Amino acid sequence: MSAVQPARRIALDVILAVRESDAYANLLLPVRLQRAKLSEADAGLATELTYGTLRRQGYYDAVIALAAGRTVDKIDPAILDVLRLACHQLLSMRVAQHAAVDESVQLAKTVGSNSATGFVNGVLRTITRTEASVWQERVLEGAKNEDEFLSRLHSHPVWIIRAFRSALAAEGREAELEALLEADNVAPRVSIVALPGLSIVDELDAYASNFSPVGATLDGGDPLQLDAVRAGRARVQDEGSQLAALALSRFSPIVPGERWLDLCAGPGGKAALLAAEAAGGGATLIANEVVPARAELVRKALAVFEPAPEVWELDGTTVGEAHGQEFDRILIDAPCTGLGALRRRPEARWRKSPRDVAHLSGLQSTLLNAGIAALKPGGTIAYVTCSPHLAESKVIVEGAIKKWGAAIERVDTPAVLERITRERLDLGDTRHAQLWPHRHGTDAMFIQLLTKPAEQ
Repeated sequence: MSAVQPARRIALDVILAVRESDAYANLLLPVRLQRAKLSEADAGLATELTYGTLRRQGYYDAVIALAAGRTVDKIDPAILDVLRLACHQLLSMRVAQHAAVDESVQLAKTVGSNSATGFVNGVLRTITRTEASVWQERVLEGAKNEDEFLSRLHSHPVWIIRAFRSALAAEGREAELEALLEADNVAPRVSIVALPGLSIVDELDAYASNFSPVGATLDGGDPLQLDAVRAGRARVQDEGSQLAALALSRFSPIVPGERWLDLCAGPGGKAALLAAEAAGGGATLIANEVVPARAELVRKALAVFEPAPEVWELDGTTVGEAHGQEFDRILIDAPCTGLGALRRRPEARWRKSPRDVAHLSGLQSTLLNAGIAALKPGGTIAYVTCSPHLAESKVIVEGAIKKWGAAIERVDTPAVLERITRERLDLGDTRHAQLWPHRHGTDAMFIQLLTKPAEQ
């Protein structure tokens, strides 16, 4: 039996782990690549195979069902993963068909029986006998309506299509839906934040970001090749996340002695940027993360500072009771479905469901209310989610404003960002900021600043 190319082996191992143990590809893949010490070319191949297969999984399942003459739930899950990986090579990459088929059959031997191996060979030979464009026609012709058509074409579950449509329609931009779906299926460039006071953008071998004044962008390659990244003075961080933190830290001049809180700090990216901003202005940041393993990640992210900010492990929903009116600025980067980061975490589209939205929206509302209770009069909150779903963003804010009345005020967040960004953000006529992959090249971050009026 010939050896399987390491890049394909690693890609399959990560895809199996994503399905079997809810692993996160963006966390597991770099570890596997580092251990394997692959060449840059092979590492790039493994990355494209992994993310590309996960992004287009729904579409490939439809092709496999047609080629196999059975629904995918009737196929052994590990063998199905092999077929998905092969489909990405055959239908979306310039890989020689014989190489894709032969290596996939070898992979099948490592996870399935002899009969399963024959099944893989047969299905893939069937797929190779028809042009990719014809497979697309066959997949699309079974769609019952426009949402299902877009779901099949762009490999997003129907419920996510509808959520995105609603969010864009709320801005009067429903016509941008396909552009958003297409952007979700394109690998994002690597975005880096130069932590103020520790590094500057000019020392990074990268382009200055379009919007973030502390951001830089790499066309490719390993960011760990940069000295500042290896030392922790600069970090890999989406530009949208940078803007979410900067909206809070640069909303108004920092008064020395201010106390800041990052309420849901794990894994620590935004906390590091806030810590740098706080240190530069004489403020103190406290980071809170209820999950111990994630709290440890926050400590590692903040270890570059001297002294390192304190990290709490409190239940964030209780912070208002325990620390009423104590903080000048609070970031609430609330746990969410992550629908705004499907470019980076493609498996999330298959892992989440509308039930998750219902569960998380209750938690988001409780966290925002707790944060408002912990905010000093005259203080500012940034409510942030990496999801454009209206039930996780605008609806949560509206609920808090209804509950608190005159005790909390909505800030014109686009106006704040316009003072901060290098270039003007196209955010529409709103009081909140909704960033989009297709329009801004960032994750779909929702940012709403709120203030508590100062006591008279």
